[in-house]
Amino acid sequence: MLSVVILIFTLSGCKKSYTTNEKQVILFQHDYINYAWGYQHAGFIIDNEGNVLVYNNPEEWNFPDKEFVLTEEQVAKNLEKCIHSGKVISRADLQKYSGLIPNLASSKVSAPRSVGADAGTTSFICYQFNEDTGTYKGYLIKMEGDYSCENLNFYSKRVTSWMRDINSKIQQN
Repeated sequence: MLSVVILIFTLSGCKKSYTTNEKQVILFQHDYINYAWGYQHAGFIIDNEGNVLVYNNPEEWNFPDKEFVLTEEQVAKNLEKCIHSGKVISRADLQKYSGLIPNLASSKVSAPRSVGADAGTTSFICYQFNEDTGTYKGYLIKMEGDYSCENLNFYSKRVTSWMRDINSKIQQN
């Protein structure tokens, strides 16, 4: 009996995917939009292999609907408009931060409040994939800029800081 339990733990620890669903392609997104000084839309997506994929003013971008939902097809088309930044998230970090997605997804977000004008809006988002519907549900971790709100989960500050660090490293290139 003990050997069966050890075998189960060993096999479950060898799983490569860092998501709750094997078909999930994207995990996180850092998105900046500003309409004030001419349209600007830029950011990055972290995929399930840890690749940091960047975009800058992509044409015909698929934005989530009001419920923060994107279809598999919309995500695939968005990824076609991204380029690899040359950055790859370590396996340890990918496992660590993607493991927090269920916690963030189950938490409430504070009400948005207006804090400025003409600064644009930066959104930090995590995703969960629903294989039954073929959709990605986005969950806001934090929004800052013209409007500000934050996921009330304990881990939101940690994930936001991690994503800011990734953005800084991309900007240095």
